[in-house]
Amino acid sequence: MSAVNFLYRSTKSVAFVNVRLLFTHEGKNHVYQGTSKIEVSKQYWDKLHNKRTKDPEIVELQRSNNDKMYDLERHILKEFNSVSPSIVNKEWLKAVIDNFYNPRHETDALPKDLVSYISTYIDYRKSNVTESTKRKIRVVQEVVKRFQDYRKKTVYIKDFSLLIVKEFQDYCYLEDYSQNTTARAIRYIKTICRHAKTLGLETHAQLDAISISYKKSDPIYLTPEEISRIEELTNLSDYLENVRDWFLISYNTAQRISDFLRFKSDMIKMHTVAKGELRPFLEFTQEKTGNEMTIPLTAKVMTILNKRNGEFPRKISDQKYNIYLKELCEKANITDLVFGTKKVETSKGSKKYRNKEGFYPKFELVSSHVGRYSFATNNYAKNIPTAVLRKMTGHSSEAMFLNYIGKSGKDSAIDMSIHFH
Repeated sequence: MSAVNFLYRSTKSVAFVNVRLLFTHEGKNHVYQGTSKIEVSKQYWDKLHNKRTKDPEIVELQRSNNDKMYDLERHILKEFNSVSPSIVNKEWLKAVIDNFYNPRHETDALPKDLVSYISTYIDYRKSNVTESTKRKIRVVQEVVKRFQDYRKKTVYIKDFSLLIVKEFQDYCYLEDYSQNTTARAIRYIKTICRHAKTLGLETHAQLDAISISYKKSDPIYLTPEEISRIEELTNLSDYLENVRDWFLISYNTAQRISDFLRFKSDMIKMHTVAKGELRPFLEFTQEKTGNEMTIPLTAKVMTILNKRNGEFPRKISDQKYNIYLKELCEKANITDLVFGTKKVETSKGSKKYRNKEGFYPKFELVSSHVGRYSFATNNYAKNIPTAVLRKMTGHSSEAMFLNYIGKSGKDSAIDMSIHFH
C-alpha cells in the first residue's frame, strides 16, 4: 500500500509544498520526502484545505493547486508501481519529481550503456548503501566490462533482455563463475536497470521477467562444542587473542562484521529489567539496514570488556579478521571435512580465483559471518522463539532469519531421530 501527502513545512511566508511518499514493504513502514514546484503562501495553506470556504479567490486557488497536486501524485504513484519498492528511497523520489517537471532534461545527460550507468547508480545511491555493497557493485561492473570485450559489443540498458541474460550466463559459465555469483550479478544488474527506468531511460520490455535461481547452500556455522574449544585455547599470541575476543563478541551479539567491529564502550547503556535489576545493553544503528538496535550484553561479553578495562578489543580490518579467524579455528582443531564453497585459483599461476564447491577442512570455510550464523543456528535449536532471535539479529522477516540457520536437512533429520526412535 502506498500514498502521497502534501505538506507546508517551511517557516517562510511563501514556499514550495513538500511531498511525502508513504508505503509498507516487507512489514516495514517507509516515509520519504521531496519538494514540489507548487508554490503557496503559508497564510493561505490552511484555507486552501478548508472545503467549506466560499471565498472565490481561495476556491480558485484551491482548485488550481489541487489539480497540480493530483497530477504530481498520479505521476509518483505510477512510477512507484512500476518498480520494486526495495529501490525506492529519498534520491528515487527526488528523481521522479524532477522527471515530472523536466522529463527530457534528466535523461539527456545520463549514460545509456550499462557499464557507465553503474557508476551513475553508485553515485545516486552513495548515501544509502554501504561501502561493502559499493564494492560488490563495482565487481559486477568489471564482469560486465569483460563480458562486453568478449562479445565485442556494448551492452546498453535498453538491451538487457532474456536473450542478453542467457548470453551473460554462458559467458560466466566459461569463466568458471558459480551459479550463485552469476545470479547475484544479474540481480544487481536488474536493480540498476530498474533505477535507470525511474530516471526516464528506456529499458527492455522483458526486464521484469528476468529471473535466475540461486543454488541453496547451508551456511557454515560452529557448534557449541566447537565454540567451547575456541574459548578454551591457551597460550595464544596477542593477535589471535584479539580476534578470539572479537569472534566471541560477534557470536554473543549476533551482528555483522560491519557492525561489531565498530562497537565502542560509549554504546553501552544500563537499563532496568525485572525486579529493578540494572543490566548492560548495547545501543547502535546497523550499517546495512539502518535499524536502531538495543541488545543485551551477555556475561561472556562483559568478561571480555572487563579484562580490557571496559573497552572493546583492538580494532582490526575485515580482511585480517577473516584470515586470523581461520588460523584460530585451525588451532582449535576445527578440521572436519565439510561441504562448502571457497575461492580457489582456476589453474596454478593464473591469478584468477573463483568460488568452487567441494569438501574442505571446516576452518578453511569460516568467515566473518560465522559468529552470526552460529548464534542463529545454535539458539534456534534451543527452541527460542524466532521473534526473539530476530530482535537480536535485526532481520525484518522470519524468512530472512531462517536463511541464517545452518543445519542441513540431514542435520535436522538426525536431531529429529531422538523423538522417533
